[in-house]
Amino acid sequence: MVDGYYSITELTREFGVSTRTLRFYEDEGLIQPERKGRTRLFRPADRRLIAEILRGRRIGFTIAEIREIIQVYKEPPGEIGQLKLLMKRVDEKRDELRQKRKDIEDTLSELDNVEEACLGRLAEIGVGT
Repeated sequence: MVDGYYSITELTREFGVSTRTLRFYEDEGLIQPERKGRTRLFRPADRRLIAEILRGRRIGFTIAEIREIIQVYKEPPGEIGQLKLLMKRVDEKRDELRQKRKDIEDTLSELDNVEEACLGRLAEIGVGT
């Protein structure tokens, strides 16, 4: 960090992302680094925001969902509204993942049934596996 700012190189190394990723977040309006000529200067607040964006992506939030959560923080009711919205989105994501897990378990069970039926039919016609 130099003069209270991080360079794009420092942040890409720290977070293990490409410069293209950070430019994409900027293009999407998620972060607004300062500019000095063609150089992007990231404040500590930008760094924290990048960490939260990446956390949101890891748990499956879309860019639109992340943008919504960030925007709620910037406007009334501020942090309280943001936290309530985040809790709502976490519950929704959890429900979505539970449904996906159920769907996967159902599919695995169906595959087991198909395999069992195939093995049974092969045994009936005298073919060993």
